[in-house]
Amino acid sequence: MIIKREQYIEMLLNKRWNGKVKIITGIRRCGKSFLLSTLYKDYLKSEGVSEDCFIEIALDRKANLKYRNPNELYEYVIGKTQDESKHYYVFIDEIQLSYKVKNEEVDESLVPEEDRDMLYTTFYDILNDMMARSNLDIYVTGSNSKMLSTDIVTNFRDRGTEIKVYPLSFKEYYAFSELEKADALEEYLTFGGMPLAVIEKDEAEKRKYLAGLHKNVYIKDIVERYKLKDDEVLDALIDSLSSAVGSLTNPHNLANAAGTLMKRNTSDHTIKNYLDYLEDAYLFMGAKRYDVKGKRYFENTQKYYSMDLGLRNAKLNFRQQEKSHLMENMIYLELVRRGYSVDIGVVQLTRVNEQGKKQQSQYEIDFVVNTGQEKIYIQSALNVDTEEKQNQETFSLKNSGDLFRKIVIVDGNTKQWTDENGIVYIGVIPFLLEESSLGF
Repeated sequence: MIIKREQYIEMLLNKRWNGKVKIITGIRRCGKSFLLSTLYKDYLKSEGVSEDCFIEIALDRKANLKYRNPNELYEYVIGKTQDESKHYYVFIDEIQLSYKVKNEEVDESLVPEEDRDMLYTTFYDILNDMMARSNLDIYVTGSNSKMLSTDIVTNFRDRGTEIKVYPLSFKEYYAFSELEKADALEEYLTFGGMPLAVIEKDEAEKRKYLAGLHKNVYIKDIVERYKLKDDEVLDALIDSLSSAVGSLTNPHNLANAAGTLMKRNTSDHTIKNYLDYLEDAYLFMGAKRYDVKGKRYFENTQKYYSMDLGLRNAKLNFRQQEKSHLMENMIYLELVRRGYSVDIGVVQLTRVNEQGKKQQSQYEIDFVVNTGQEKIYIQSALNVDTEEKQNQETFSLKNSGDLFRKIVIVDGNTKQWTDENGIVYIGVIPFLLEESSLGF
């Protein structure tokens, strides 16, 4: 059975022949290559596009090593697309493996030092050249966020458009699983949405596969890419982040936690660099804290969420399965997957303590969601089955000092209802399955 990933096919269709490079990014093994070279290609062929109109090259294959040279890649594509009467779809997989090549025909001594980057040909140069050819529609995939996402603005300007691909959503997983909703949710919280883990039926093989991804793919990639001397610090940091999903932290705290695991010290600076590496590899996503009353960001602490719960659980040998943390991580992923900007909300209140002194306290709103038109506050809670628990979960929402919509997502399949304060409650299952359930 094939998981069709229809939302991404629709995104690609909406952007085809738009005169821009379609840049498909995401964590390795989340299905980018399959999306492009199988699902999207099959759809185009069903519309009548012939096989000879597809130019495909995967730069992570040994047979294609020479095409990591951007000049060789350019000559290959141009050589295959000589017929100007045809419209070609160009698919280049793992474009970040392309390296820069120095132009030996230019005398470097005549070039100002600040301009010497221009002596090199990069994949940006050849893609920008290909875009000028009206019979080419260009698509590339990549697994390094800095090399693609950050540089889209500076190197492509308005000539590149990014499509972020994530592991399977719960909605995609449920449609494939053939399980009851509650059972599917428990499986998803445990094994996540990496496509090959989802397709695998044997639980022992799922665990083995997910653990292997960490060791043999992600950690190995980062060590090689950044020329790290060893992976002990990186491994300890991943353990610390995985244990602390949904918890506030900073490089200093993480350095202490990683140092305890390794039984040796490491610096805050090193941890900060490694956090960047993990975000660049799409293993974790950082969420900043936002003062909803002061309308400013806090610089010192933030939260990190795992890109996939199965990967997170495998790194911890499936030992730490706190459902409240897993559900919060899952909700964050779903909001980001839907294209929203998501922060961690902070409500600062000044209260008088028992000694009659004023004391400033901070109360958290799990997610401040910016939809582009409005802000929405969302709280993740396993339950609100007592008045005390309901008051605890909604205190920060009721003291935000504004009229933005406020939602509490609880465990299970609870139908949507609204309390006397206008706060909406809904079960996590309908939230995940029905994108319109919250009206945004």
